[in-house]
Amino acid sequence: MIPFSDEELLPAVEKSLEKVKPMLALDGGGMTLLAIKGGKVFIQLQGACVGCASSGQTLKYGVERQLRIDIHPELEVINIAPGMEDTIEKYE
Repeated sequence: MIPFSDEELLPAVEKSLEKVKPMLALDGGGMTLLAIKGGKVFIQLQGACVGCASSGQTLKYGVERQLRIDIHPELEVINIAPGMEDTIEKYE
């Protein structure tokens, strides 16, 4: 159980994601934070990251790992494909 509300997580998540963005930019990619719901962080990979075969690895070992180190070891990151933003609700 994550001992923070989604609202409390927001500034910490934003700060942590800023650490990962330069790594994504080096490969022509990027990401946007869409929402935080129930300790799940919903992002959208962008640019070269969309459809990249390594995007799953980037998500788990780059983005999620950084959030877990910085904030809490039970945080989960979920990538929402462009155009699928309305599917966030199904994860609650």
